[in-house]
Amino acid sequence: MSTDLYDTDLYAWATGNAALIRAGHLAEVDFEHIADELESMGRSERRAITSRLEVLLMHLLKWRLQPGRQSRIWQLNIQEQRRRLARLLAENPSLQAELPAILPDAYSDAVLSAAQETGLDEAAFTDACPFTLADVLDAAFWPDPV
Repeated sequence: MSTDLYDTDLYAWATGNAALIRAGHLAEVDFEHIADELESMGRSERRAITSRLEVLLMHLLKWRLQPGRQSRIWQLNIQEQRRRLARLLAENPSLQAELPAILPDAYSDAVLSAAQETGLDEAAFTDACPFTLADVLDAAFWPDPV
């Protein structure tokens, strides 16, 4: 299969290579780009988990720092983010081991998002995540107000 198609029509390239693999025509398969795409898929899943963790942390920070504004909507948002994160981790269990490495970046982005949404100064937030991963993922955990 032509590697030019990879740059001009990704869908046609992907379906064409899938057909070649299924037909056993391995000599015609564009393995180099397939390897690139597989790596890209893995990075995409990691980014999805990082993003979901960031949103969850943002909501937990808002819950913690604005106890007077806590509402049923906020509670439901936190529950939703936990469920979505749990689903992503269930679909990609090997990424569970990467959560400790993902947490600092997700937290720093969550601080920016929470500061933007609340109007609080970034100095109101701790430098390091005040929650353990176990707490963040625990459906029964609700941060105490500061």
